Amino acid sequence: MSAAAATTTTDDTLVIETPERVPLHFALASIGNRFLACAVDHLLQLLAVTVVVVLAALTLVGGLSGAAERLWDAPKWAIALLFVAYFLIWSGYFALFEWAWSGQTPGKRWMRLRVIREDGRPITFYEAAARNLVRIFDMLPALPLVPLYSVGLVSVFVSSRDQRVGDLVAGTVVVREREAQAPTFEEVFNSPTSDLALRRTFKPVPFTADVGSLAEEEIEVVEAFLRRRWDLDDTPRQWMAWRIATPILHRLRPAFEPEAFTYEGFLEELLHRYRAVHRFDG
Repeated sequence: MSAAAATTTTDDTLVIETPERVPLHFALASIGNRFLACAVDHLLQLLAVTVVVVLAALTLVGGLSGAAERLWDAPKWAIALLFVAYFLIWSGYFALFEWAWSGQTPGKRWMRLRVIREDGRPITFYEAAARNLVRIFDMLPALPLVPLYSVGLVSVFVSSRDQRVGDLVAGTVVVREREAQAPTFEEVFNSPTSDLALRRTFKPVPFTADVGSLAEEEIEVVEAFLRRRWDLDDTPRQWMAWRIATPILHRLRPAFEPEAFTYEGFLEELLHRYRAVHRFDG
């Protein structure tokens, strides 16, 4: 098998074969869920723009009465800052949230959706920026303050992975987090088990990062999963490993060789390194 993950799509499911030859199933987000998430995000953007305009009117022209006309008489630097703020809100909102929140915006988090790479790995800032810089094309045609997303809808319908143009450019897909496929953290913690956390099963994943910056609570989640994972079937185990590793990867931003990467191998190596540094703690 090549280093890249093998992917297939069946109806509303994206199946990615991990390097350890275990199929990882992702439920593709429906158009309805994506529309609702996007509507929430656009409403938040509109609210943010409104707040900026109101603050600018109160600061620069001393009130809201006739502010629309009087703002144009404000200093040029102030008008330039307004345009910069507008651009950041409308163009940077999605990219910054998806980068900082592991592929989620407030709307996506509410609808339990997440953007991931086509190989199942977390998106980086590059993918977040690329897919959202093309968003203006997906939104066409657009009425005043009402993006119709006609181009994006056509792309979703004709794409086998329900990808809009921005997803095709960035190599990303939008998936739905299915809680039923994996146990909750509480279920993992509460199940009886022997201590197998430090047993290595996968080839170690070499990476460069400061593991000391992680909180003990985060390591406890990793440790609890590694202790109890063999009580799970293959698919729930892989899904749980992905869920736990994703926020840690986004926090540490580790450098690693993609060809050697597996989620469980990464978590095993992470725990060994952390415990080596903190072996005398507690």
